[in-house]
Amino acid sequence: MAKEIERKFIISKDIPLEGLPFSSIEQGYLSTDPNKTVRVRIKDTTAFLTIKGRTEGITRDEFEYTIPIDDAKQLLKMTSNKINKKRYYYHNPPHLWEIDIFEDENRGLYLAEVELNESTEEVILPQWIIKEVSGEDKYYNSQLCISPFTSWSNEP
Repeated sequence: MAKEIERKFIISKDIPLEGLPFSSIEQGYLSTDPNKTVRVRIKDTTAFLTIKGRTEGITRDEFEYTIPIDDAKQLLKMTSNKINKKRYYYHNPPHLWEIDIFEDENRGLYLAEVELNESTEEVILPQWIIKEVSGEDKYYNSQLCISPFTSWSNEP
């Protein structure tokens, strides 16, 4: 069992992404129960099945397994709502930030996540951080599948 300790932030749309490495991600949820989410994800040419437990503060149990890409494609067909996004990687030592630029029904949402080793670990926030949304359910990908950003945001 692994623990995921993660903080999440809304970021500026003016963030300089040019030259940063990125991945294309398609994912869907087989379960969006807050006590146990089950996600299938294709990231570029690699596929994963991930099970996450209930979030306690910024920590939750996480189990992630590489699966055959053909299996992932079949599992994605079983999901009713999907998320597509580009994930950029920004290294700000000692942390690696994952910057998600959402597409489709979640277009206009720009989030950054940073994984930590301990919940009390200090993080130097880059200048493009606007607001922390750690623990706000509506920003969890599993909830964005159900209630997309464009359905509740005031942004055009």
